Amino acid sequence: MWREWRGGPNVHCFLCAHHCRIAPGERGRCGVRENRGGALYTLVYGRPVALAVDPIEKKPLFHFLPGSMSLSLATVGCNFACAFCQNAEISQMPRDEGRITGRYLSPGQVVEAALESGCLSIAYTYTEPTIYYEYARDCARLATAAGLKNVFVTNGYMTAEALADIDGHLHAANVDLKSFSDDFYRTWVDARLKPVLDSIRRLHSMGVWLEVTTLLIPGLNDSDDELRAVARFLVSVSPGIPWHVSRFHPTYRMRDIPPTSLASMERALSIGKEEGLEYVYGGNVPGHATESTVCPDCGETLIEREGFRLRKNRAALGRCPRCGREIAIILKEVSE
Repeated sequence: MWREWRGGPNVHCFLCAHHCRIAPGERGRCGVRENRGGALYTLVYGRPVALAVDPIEKKPLFHFLPGSMSLSLATVGCNFACAFCQNAEISQMPRDEGRITGRYLSPGQVVEAALESGCLSIAYTYTEPTIYYEYARDCARLATAAGLKNVFVTNGYMTAEALADIDGHLHAANVDLKSFSDDFYRTWVDARLKPVLDSIRRLHSMGVWLEVTTLLIPGLNDSDDELRAVARFLVSVSPGIPWHVSRFHPTYRMRDIPPTSLASMERALSIGKEEGLEYVYGGNVPGHATESTVCPDCGETLIEREGFRLRKNRAALGRCPRCGREIAIILKEVSE
């Protein structure tokens, strides 16, 4: 998705909110889209660097086809430069190492692999699906025709044009809302906050099942005021949006900050509930009670999880068996 820039040799990429203007022979911020002779080329089409069968809960998506498996793929590259990236070895490879790798796999082969492995969905994850958008879109169209669902695990920096182009073939998304501070985004991510908020609103209005994740980093995005701002924003979109608050662990270029304490994560979840969010979850805390889904009305445990494993599902009919409350959830039967 690109156009010539003011009739000159530069091209304007409008897949993401960076809106890169790329000179001949140069690449965009993602490192995987290049201006060749006045046309923009993707360097990662059909070249996944990661391919695995994951529980859908790993994305994390707790209210979308719970207990199912998802074929998960990624190419190298990302349009963000997060200092705390957990997959930097592949997401930052074009920036840090100046190289692009991956074995060829056509969209048809991706769909075939998903069907053969018994998956109900394909997840475009690990890096950022926006930067390999054409590949993800072509896979998604074939997947929809084959009865599979499509999932984006995304930083939410795609444009309205990109989302409009995949409308009808994107069924669920988990968006990383890394902070509610534009300064945080500019300093630690090399991006801006507003486009992410716009995408969250847009995805919800499109009818895409939406969950949101915030990685809680001590001293940077974990103040009560900021957490309340995140929760209030999500409630303004829908109080039924599940909010995953994950514990930070030192990694990549942010190794001097300690891991998130359990108490800090629990405080964030309490704030989410106080502000009106109906479903809040702890992340990177295997076995913790906050991994399970409880009824917003009566508190009954509906879906019991341990790590990414479903131990018990009492919401199979979409309602709380105790009080009858309807639960915001997309069940496996819907897709079969």
